[in-house]
Amino acid sequence: MNIQKKDILEALRKITSPGEGKNMVDSGAVQNIVVFGDEVVVDVVINNPSMQAKKRTEVEVMKAIHGEVNEKAKVVVNVKVIVPEVPEIKGKPIPGIQHIIAVASGKGGVGKSTVTANLAVSLAKMGFKVGLLDADVYGPSIPMMLGVAEERPKSVGVDDKSYIQPVESYGVKTLSIGFFTNANQAVIWRGPMAAKALNQLIFESYWGELDFLLIDLPPGTGDIHLSIMQALPITGAVVVSTPQKIALADARRGVAMFQQENINVPVLGIVENMAYFTPAELPNNKYYIFGKEGAKSLAEELKVPFLGEIPLVQGICEAGDSGKPIALEEGSIQAAAFTQLAKEVVKSVTARSETLPPTEAIKITNTTGCSSGNK
Repeated sequence: MNIQKKDILEALRKITSPGEGKNMVDSGAVQNIVVFGDEVVVDVVINNPSMQAKKRTEVEVMKAIHGEVNEKAKVVVNVKVIVPEVPEIKGKPIPGIQHIIAVASGKGGVGKSTVTANLAVSLAKMGFKVGLLDADVYGPSIPMMLGVAEERPKSVGVDDKSYIQPVESYGVKTLSIGFFTNANQAVIWRGPMAAKALNQLIFESYWGELDFLLIDLPPGTGDIHLSIMQALPITGAVVVSTPQKIALADARRGVAMFQQENINVPVLGIVENMAYFTPAELPNNKYYIFGKEGAKSLAEELKVPFLGEIPLVQGICEAGDSGKPIALEEGSIQAAAFTQLAKEVVKSVTARSETLPPTEAIKITNTTGCSSGNK
């Protein structure tokens, strides 16, 4: 029995391409068929990069030819994977917001949210108009730290549209997933669902005029970070660390994430939290129980600004738990540390704005990586 190309095409019309609704022939997956006597070579293109999809395609093509055309045919299947480009999802600025600052940490437990809340309050005390978005979807803590855990955002009408109105506390406009979930209930969402919720908080809210919108990112590096940087043109990032070696290693990765070529968000600087311990009865003494100036050395090594030290003082934690950030405590060394941090952040933002063009939101171009616009 002679093997005919038309018979092979008919056999392959009974196979559906992985991820396609059409058969392999009509979808264009079958690129070429060559017949040499009892030898058949089939070139196939699929858009599913998994090994499972590739192997399944090979097996099904062979089974179809052996079952429908010639069971003794020597079949070679060449499967090529071409991942189609996903349309660019371009972020857009939020009208009225001058600067968007992401506050990140390479790991949890370094006091990132505490630093963010006190930085926001310190900036507001300096006269700036400040907003704070709690993007830590799985562990939102900003509402408690700002004393508004029991509040619920209201809606506001603007230009015949309804928007979420941020909750205001100590001069800071705040939004968090925590406002919409039960405090005793775990948020168990996959990445796309969490990203969708954050997009609603960002773009379906009326922030008004802001000098700074701080974004308290989750610890680590992952989906939420990419979603935020894809959705918004981030002015720059502040990375929080402690002096411990393991925290510094994670902070290094955090800085590296922002500095990747396909992300390229300027790092405004590193802040060292829990830098030293000062007992209340010995306010002039500093005890470096986790190591000394580790974050400062890291900043120098990475050639990014060092934004300052925040002491390890029980009052900082107690103030956050009570809903009244320590930055409000006039005359305390803790408030002075956060005021100095705020000044350094403003200074770094100013320097960044004078030397670099505005940041664009990153553009996701395929399922395996990112490409960026000009920064």
